[in-house]
Amino acid sequence: MLPIAQQNQDIFQIIGFVLILAAIIVALVFLAVFFKFFRLWIQSKTTGARIGILDLLGMTFRKVRPEVIVRAKIMAVQAGITEKDGVTTRALEAHYLAGGDVNKVIRAMIAARNAKMTELDFRLATAIDLAGRDVLEAVQTSVYPKVIDCPKKGSGKEALEAVARNGIQLKVQARVTVRANILQLIGGATEETIIARVGEGIVSAIGSAESHYEVLENPDRISKAVLARRLDRQTAFEIVSIDIADIDVGQNIGARIQADQAEADMRVAQAKAEGRRAMAVAAEQENLALIEEARARLVEAEAEVPRAIAEAFESGKLGIMDYYRLKNIQADTEMRSAIARMGVPVTQQVRPQQAG
Repeated sequence: MLPIAQQNQDIFQIIGFVLILAAIIVALVFLAVFFKFFRLWIQSKTTGARIGILDLLGMTFRKVRPEVIVRAKIMAVQAGITEKDGVTTRALEAHYLAGGDVNKVIRAMIAARNAKMTELDFRLATAIDLAGRDVLEAVQTSVYPKVIDCPKKGSGKEALEAVARNGIQLKVQARVTVRANILQLIGGATEETIIARVGEGIVSAIGSAESHYEVLENPDRISKAVLARRLDRQTAFEIVSIDIADIDVGQNIGARIQADQAEADMRVAQAKAEGRRAMAVAAEQENLALIEEARARLVEAEAEVPRAIAEAFESGKLGIMDYYRLKNIQADTEMRSAIARMGVPVTQQVRPQQAG
């Protein structure tokens, strides 16, 4: 067996070797981390962004891309936006982890600062970005107003159609100049609402005109009437101007409506006349039926006459001379009726001889 002193020496050698190996490993790791983040650290150090190596290493552990944060912080510092404005490394990391576009937010803040837009701060910019709006485009639209076509291109309609009080249709194309309202960008209505409201205002303005000539003579009356209605309320934009690009005269809608109404009235009158004709025909048929019924009763009554005469003969109430006298009277009556039907005066006719 080895002496105890030699055993202790061997243990110390092993421990020393392990410590040296650990130191080498730590040094290699440190060197690897240093070389990995060296370029970003140098950029941060030389630009005054004040992001250290440990901060960069912590971003890696938090699954944050260090180059994105460093680039955004450098842009902010170079533009004069400091941590007093809320643009800290932690705030940038938080916005990145929340799914926001850090670079776009910083670029929007730089554009707003250059345009002297004091209402846009870091908190509002990040809120707009997380709300799904393009904050950089909003700032650019606020600085350089945007022109919107009404109706919108690609909507399938070439012009807005409205009818004046005299029934003439007008087709209007308008251009709306708007700029973004940063304070109402969150929760404010979009371009589609502006287009719909402007279209409604144009149709209303034309519809209130007594004649289409008034609109053709003064197209600006449409713009003034629409602007007076404050159509940009509760929207993400502020209307700068409304310009009428083109006005065309369409159809005579009033005359067509009157023609359609006249045709409809004629059809109603024809239907009523047809109903009255049908009722008259039904009444005529009913009268004919009543006439036939009366004739049937007359024939039935005439059939009772011979029977009554026979009964009168049997009972002795009627004699033979009375019977012949009655026949003469009947013949005389029939002759007079026939002469009257031929148009010959009765006084010029020869009366028939009475039966003996």
